[in-house]
Amino acid sequence: MLDQPEKIHALFQGAPQTTEFKKLRKRIVRATREAIEQYGMIAPDAHDPDAPRARWLVCLSGGKDSYTLLAVLHELQWRGLLPVDILACNLDQGQPGFPATVLPAFLEKMGVPHRIEYQDTYSIVMDKVPANRTFCALCSRLRRGHLYRIAREEGCSAVVLGHHRDDILETFFMNLFHGGRLATMPPKLVNEEGDLFVYRPLAHVAEADCEKFSAAMNYPIIPCDLCGSQDGLQRQQVKQILDGWERNSPGRRQVMFRALMNARPSHLLDPKLFDFAGLSLNPKNFT
Repeated sequence: MLDQPEKIHALFQGAPQTTEFKKLRKRIVRATREAIEQYGMIAPDAHDPDAPRARWLVCLSGGKDSYTLLAVLHELQWRGLLPVDILACNLDQGQPGFPATVLPAFLEKMGVPHRIEYQDTYSIVMDKVPANRTFCALCSRLRRGHLYRIAREEGCSAVVLGHHRDDILETFFMNLFHGGRLATMPPKLVNEEGDLFVYRPLAHVAEADCEKFSAAMNYPIIPCDLCGSQDGLQRQQVKQILDGWERNSPGRRQVMFRALMNARPSHLLDPKLFDFAGLSLNPKNFT
């Protein structure tokens, strides 16, 4: 994307002109495009003008990650590299103190097509979750159900989320430490009903880059603690562990992330993934 004011999307108006920011922006865009292509998030015939045009529901929470996602997808669309229609969506879940006017005003100013949906899932969570238990699991499940419904109502083929590389790593270790399984959030999946894709185009993007980008662009960040601080959450504990590893060995996060892309079922222990019982020796090697 060129940086002349008349040739950029409003989301990038006022972007810093420093070399450091341009490198950051280029790195995020490149990593996002790489994930989109690597995991097949656009159809092979998407660039065919006669092919039906996909529509994505891009979920916007007001955090640094979702702002970064929205901006980068619009840049790729602007460049002609993402032949899909984008509908931004914010689900106002009724948390006390949520600044309900911030996102609508921002999206109107930026000229971004959007839908704002109000559903008071906060009261449901507070009623159902016992005291001293975390809200996240039920809150996420309720939010996901509403987002799937909205995507169907809007004719979208995919729900697009702002999870980044560090979210994926943290989820892997949470499953490892607490769930007894090797699993994480995949960049692309199909929902249980089989009618919607779920995409995570920022899968290769570091959280620190999202933070630097959104801060440099001065986007109106909405804090993620509106439902109250819950110290001791498993994700916070895992994040602290990863932060410690990164401090002691810079680049460790990226090495671990690459490992998730380089699985060897024959060197793990799951007989459903590899036929250990069927292994046999080669008689030709006997002497």
